[in-house]
Amino acid sequence: MRKTGCEDLGEYYRLLSSPVQQAREWSLLVDQLTVHETCFFRHASSMRLVEEEVLPVAMRRSEAFHAWSVACSTGEEAYSLAMLIDGYRSGLESRVQYSVTGTDISLPSLRQAREGRYPERRLKDVPDNYRERYCTPITQGRFGMADHLRKRVCFAQLNLRDVTRAPMIDMDLVFCQNLLIYYDRERRLEIVNSLSDFLSPGGVLVLGPGELLNWQHPYMEKVRYQDTLAYRRTD
Repeated sequence: MRKTGCEDLGEYYRLLSSPVQQAREWSLLVDQLTVHETCFFRHASSMRLVEEEVLPVAMRRSEAFHAWSVACSTGEEAYSLAMLIDGYRSGLESRVQYSVTGTDISLPSLRQAREGRYPERRLKDVPDNYRERYCTPITQGRFGMADHLRKRVCFAQLNLRDVTRAPMIDMDLVFCQNLLIYYDRERRLEIVNSLSDFLSPGGVLVLGPGELLNWQHPYMEKVRYQDTLAYRRTD
């Protein structure tokens, strides 16, 4: 409220209700209330699951691979998935095409994600071979994602309240971590049930370990992999 220059809640409410400034101010408010903490290759076991269990199966059965990073914040998770997919595909000399879509409610975060530029300290968890191939120094202390990788990644605004309207279809991988902890169990179930509907047969939903207990779905089976929580679509 201080940033807007409003002196009291009544004035701030009128600003949020203004037809002219409503959209901008609500976007700024949401950004202030949203948690943006993220990093590259944040949960190593889940990334290994993608590399060892998801990609080998998907690359054999299809000519395209589509991944979705839900609540992608400033893009590190989406680019991490793109590095994994591109690296695996290159190792096979595969012609399988791929794309990664990152969604988030915060417009400022999405702008940074699209730029694909980060402080060099963020590289600490990026494997050396990926640093050399996908991370380009741009100024002292900063780097950018390589152009050929950025072309495979797109970002869009999405409020999880409207997740059922997301323009996704036949996703091979839905990656949703460190998000469900902010919701009660009923809303968590609604979210994962909706996310599972976007998967293609054989597609995998990856959650954060411990974020959801005892979930059951008629068309999803648990993927057994150490220190991970993931489910595969079976129909």
